[in-house]
Amino acid sequence: MSQTQFNQRLLSFLEQATTPFHAVEQMVLQLEAAGFRPLSGAGNLQAGQRYYLTRNDSSLLAFIIGSDAPPATGMRMVGAHTDSPCLMVKPRPEKLRSGYFQLGVEVYGGALLNPWFDRDLSLAGRVSFAGSGGQLRTALVDFRQPLAVIPSLAIHLDREANQNRSVNPQTDILPVLAIADGQDKPDFRDLLAGRLREEYPGLEVGRILDYELSFYDSQPAALVGLGGDFIASARLDNLLSCFTGMDALLQADGTQSCLLVCNDHEEVGSLSTAGAQGPLLLSTLRRIAGSEEQLSSLVQASMMISADNAHGLHPNYADRHDDNHGPRLNAGPVIKVNANQRYATNAETAGFFRLLAEREQVPVQSFVVRTDMACGSTIGPITAGGTGIRTLDIGVPTFAMHSIRELAGSEDAANLARVLQRFYNHQGSLTPA
Repeated sequence: MSQTQFNQRLLSFLEQATTPFHAVEQMVLQLEAAGFRPLSGAGNLQAGQRYYLTRNDSSLLAFIIGSDAPPATGMRMVGAHTDSPCLMVKPRPEKLRSGYFQLGVEVYGGALLNPWFDRDLSLAGRVSFAGSGGQLRTALVDFRQPLAVIPSLAIHLDREANQNRSVNPQTDILPVLAIADGQDKPDFRDLLAGRLREEYPGLEVGRILDYELSFYDSQPAALVGLGGDFIASARLDNLLSCFTGMDALLQADGTQSCLLVCNDHEEVGSLSTAGAQGPLLLSTLRRIAGSEEQLSSLVQASMMISADNAHGLHPNYADRHDDNHGPRLNAGPVIKVNANQRYATNAETAGFFRLLAEREQVPVQSFVVRTDMACGSTIGPITAGGTGIRTLDIGVPTFAMHSIRELAGSEDAANLARVLQRFYNHQGSLTPA
């Protein structure tokens, strides 16, 4: 597959995957088309077969049972996360202020708030409702058109805006949806019910019971730059890694046992049923192994590559990076290192990744945060600590991480997919002699 074909598929995925629920839905469609089938609650796993399972509709785990017994050769594993910082709608969101209909929102994760102003926003997520007969039903919803905007305050009313404007998340970022002067405020749940009926003709939608909904930028993902050097999109952190890991798994030859896990809730600590601190991965590995003794052997022989975007060297803020560790866009995937274990990389796992990349003729970079700055983290240390599996943290260099629209190099994701595919197909022990 050419880089152009890869990027077009990536852009399409980013446009459809507007929430973690929609990301999992899109991945399931592609996995099923490639012969993966849902993992049932009983029965033996068969060599050569492909399976997947989901958790909370927002996390996904897919794997291939290789021709050799997995405990003997281990699992080649790639991990990523499906969630991104965003604005989520509160349970009782309707507000009528100064003649405008607005919705109250809660900030999810460490969002960069200023870029949310003056964007054409739409709304998507999961809704629970009473179906015919009063039973509980759930469905995904996506309005797929601009519904709202958070207007900036004009500079004439805040002359210090360019020097010192802060954002109060309780009062300053309520999206405006309509003019409602002299009217009763609209019922948001009625709006949801109407949209569900539009998306699912014939679906009997009774009372809306609850929802998990987030606003998103309706501008599509795109290639930008004079030579198409960049990918600009919402949710590159970390749907780019989810797609890259999935593409590599779909291209795997199936000789070796390999696995992809895409967890929700990484941006808020990973402690949930669907998060990396939950039981999804370890319980699945236990089933693959077949016994606790075999699980121990499987863990010892396995390796995880945790893929999560890295901070690219910003040309306007080069001093925010360590002098020797400023990754450039389109210069290869980044090995992320932190002495205080905010990343799970060690010399062994980093060295193995470098060898894989060399065989694909893909350059590799390194990232170490400035010693006088705090370091973020990933699912890598959580997975390593919870399972005992050797883990490496890598990522594609990115600008504007946690903004409503982020920027990555147009060559990096395809190159990373090639390295991950080689990892999935690697024959022989992952343990040094």
